[in-house]
Amino acid sequence: MTIIRPLALVTGGMRRLGAVIAAKLADAGYDVAISTHDPAHLDPSLQGQGDSNRHGFIADLSHPGAAEKLLRAVTAHFGRTPDLLVNNAAMFGQDQWPDMSLDTLEAHFRLNVFAPLLLSRALVEAAGPQQQPVIIHILDQRIAHPHGDQISYTLSKQALAASVRSMASALGARARINGVAPGLVMATDDYDAALEQRLAGMMPLGALPAPAGVADAVHYLAGAVHVTGQIIFVDSGANLKSFERDFMHL
Repeated sequence: MTIIRPLALVTGGMRRLGAVIAAKLADAGYDVAISTHDPAHLDPSLQGQGDSNRHGFIADLSHPGAAEKLLRAVTAHFGRTPDLLVNNAAMFGQDQWPDMSLDTLEAHFRLNVFAPLLLSRALVEAAGPQQQPVIIHILDQRIAHPHGDQISYTLSKQALAASVRSMASALGARARINGVAPGLVMATDDYDAALEQRLAGMMPLGALPAPAGVADAVHYLAGAVHVTGQIIFVDSGANLKSFERDFMHL
């Protein structure tokens, strides 16, 4: 008897946090479709038949129609629609309110809000009658206590967070929709060891969260059949506090 493994689609899953999530799901028994907007980030081993349980796709989700095209490509390759969609792909600009413009807002909302919602809609429409897809949006702990930095990014993540309850209510039993809001799980080159240590001391748990914790939350929500419309913060308690600036400026 052939056992069909569940299929997950992780957008932006070739690098950083998305790669950790994709690896967790693969280890948990999922076939995994992984998208990236940049061909340079595509793992060549995921384009052939060497790893039949994982496959990479090129998709710039900021372009109109790209979300639906990606879903069609994933469905054609694996022969079925995904059971789990992790909307992880995002852009992170550095504008503050004087720099905010139609261009910065449109760029962030196209990728951070419109693409996840349109991809979610396409998945639910394509799902079979016995299939209840699970959709998980990757958010940001700052949605609880926003500050003035990265304003276009912050507004887009707030909008996506607000969509969790609205879409869960609208779709009802057709799909489960939840969110995971990470804290500072993967520092960039903007952080040095001293800053990371200082930030860890500011967290209620006294440590910075780990990427694996975010992946664990995604895996939990994927299997939590009675949970929808919820957001889990994986941030060592950062959402319990209000920070005056973005972490890199503290």
